[in-house]
This record gives sequence, C-alpha cells and structure tokens, in this order.
Amino acid sequence: MNQHELFGNIIGEPISLLPKDGSVDYYGGLLSLDQADYFLKQLLDKITWKNDLAIVMGKRIVTKRKVAWYGDHPFKYTYSNTTKSALPWIDELLTLKTMVEDKTGETYNSCLLNLYHTGEEGMAWHSDAEKDLKKNGAIASLSLGAMRKFSFKHKQSKETVSLDLQHGSLLVMKGATQRHWLHRLPPTKKVAEPRVNLTFRTITRSLSEN
Repeated sequence: MNQHELFGNIIGEPISLLPKDGSVDYYGGLLSLDQADYFLKQLLDKITWKNDLAIVMGKRIVTKRKVAWYGDHPFKYTYSNTTKSALPWIDELLTLKTMVEDKTGETYNSCLLNLYHTGEEGMAWHSDAEKDLKKNGAIASLSLGAMRKFSFKHKQSKETVSLDLQHGSLLVMKGATQRHWLHRLPPTKKVAEPRVNLTFRTITRSLSEN
C-alpha cells in the first residue's frame, strides 16, 4: 500500500502498521486541510514554545527543536534527564484533544508538543516508556505542517516500518509498542517548512509524587 492510499483512509477503520509486539494505528487525515492550516497557525502563535533541554553524558544540550507541555494539572514529566511542569490547556489544544479522543475512543490528560522549524531538525531513535506515563497507554500523535517521514524499529529483530505523516493526520501507539519498538523522526534537507507534532498522553503518577 503506498503512502497516498494510507493518507486516503480518512473515513473508516484505521490501518495497523506493526507486524507484531505492539499496536500502531494510522487514521490518515483527522482534520480537513482548512482545519489543519488554521490549527497550525494558532499553535505557532499561541503555544509557549521553548528550546528543549537534555543531559547527555553529563553535558547540558539545548536543541534547536522547541517543545511545550500542557495538561489537566501541573504534572511534572521527566525525560532525557530533564523535568517539565505542565501548563494549563489553551482552547485550541482542548478542541484538538476532544477530536482525538472522539476518534480513538481513548482519553488523555496531557500533551507534549514539538516544533521542528525545518527538516534538518528531527528526533533520534527512542521509546516513550517513562515512568510518569500510563503503562501500555495510548499515545496519540497529531501532525501539522510539513510532511515528514516517521519510522519504527523493533528492538530485537531490527525490522523497520516507515510512513510519511501528512498535514492533519493522526497516528496512535498503544499496548506493548514502547516496550518492543523504537521510533524516530529522521532529519532531511529536503524540507524547509515547519512541522508541529502533538502527542496526547496519560500521566498516572499523582501530583503528590511529583
């Protein structure tokens, strides 16, 4: 099945991407082109974007990619040895969260957003298995802006699965996916436009533990 056929799956059942050891469903276009354009502009303007920080081998790294963290409560979320505290939802994020929840039948209490200014900014192989997250919970990934390649790699067999994530499209990872698969957004010099990625998640650690 080619990428155009994948994206054409706007209505109906999602397409299952992984052959084993997890569940990744691709829904195609959740938003119309006009909706996707509108929300991309609103999020670029209204989100409190900040450069991401990571501690790698004891060194503090500041990424060109920018991030933001929003949620039902001021959840703390730790990854790459840095901790973020969630900001209160803005209306546009709540609207998108409701649309994603209605489509997937899941519920989410937080959202991590990434802003990639051009294709030269990406994300290395990783899995979203931090202790703050609901175990085997669904993570819904909504893409806005430039089309980018997204890849999965099995941790043992090393087999890979890739697809192009289109403007306004929805992908959902759940079950044992994070335990058995890595994923990445490879950089490319062929893309000059920005991409915003929203990953709706469920934090389970209580605020008192944070």
